[in-house]
Amino acid sequence: MKYRNSHKGKFIDRPNRFVANVEIDGQLQVCHVKNTGRCQELLLPGTTVYLEKSANVNRKTAFDLVAVEKEDLLINIDSQAPNKVVLEWLQAGGLYSKTATIQPEIKHENSRLDFYIEHENRKAFIEVKGVTLEEKGVAAFPDAPTLRGIRHIQHLMDLAKKGYEAYLIFVVQFKPVKYVIPNDMTHPEFGEILRLAAVEGVHVLAYDCMVTPDTMLLDKEVPVRL
Repeated sequence: MKYRNSHKGKFIDRPNRFVANVEIDGQLQVCHVKNTGRCQELLLPGTTVYLEKSANVNRKTAFDLVAVEKEDLLINIDSQAPNKVVLEWLQAGGLYSKTATIQPEIKHENSRLDFYIEHENRKAFIEVKGVTLEEKGVAAFPDAPTLRGIRHIQHLMDLAKKGYEAYLIFVVQFKPVKYVIPNDMTHPEFGEILRLAAVEGVHVLAYDCMVTPDTMLLDKEVPVRL
């Protein structure tokens, strides 16, 4: 996955979850934040950030904030990026085969899941979760309570009971990372249902990513500690 027009900037502040004030080439710009999560440990005044300039000249905000420097790490915070890199991975045969049929944003019953994939007699539903929260080399999800995430896991559990393969894939939007854990301090119910889902047959996987200011690529599988 590649951004077309990357720029470096300095984060100033975030008036609300949708926009941030960023200094780019000496000018203050109001930028769209491509992540509605808190990102409180990342978006600190003076932090170096990376942005993509939109090709749409009619947009209210000319730039999208997509990545943040945190000490020695470069963390992609674009909430759309995890699905894009997983799609590239699936198309390259990452789960089944390069010839597998892949349907993104598939609606099933009363929920919508990120991917449905089938190859020969194998059929799977996949939900993707991007991870940007890091502490001492450990990645944690979520960074805020997520009732939607719980509903997705419940749906995956139901699908597993019906005979489908069901996958929850954590995409760690940086590297290196030691392992991924559920963030029980922030949302203990999410951790509880994630552990139950793993027992009930949902495959819980995690992969880190190679990140540059203008690219992100799914890389290596990392452990998930439940």
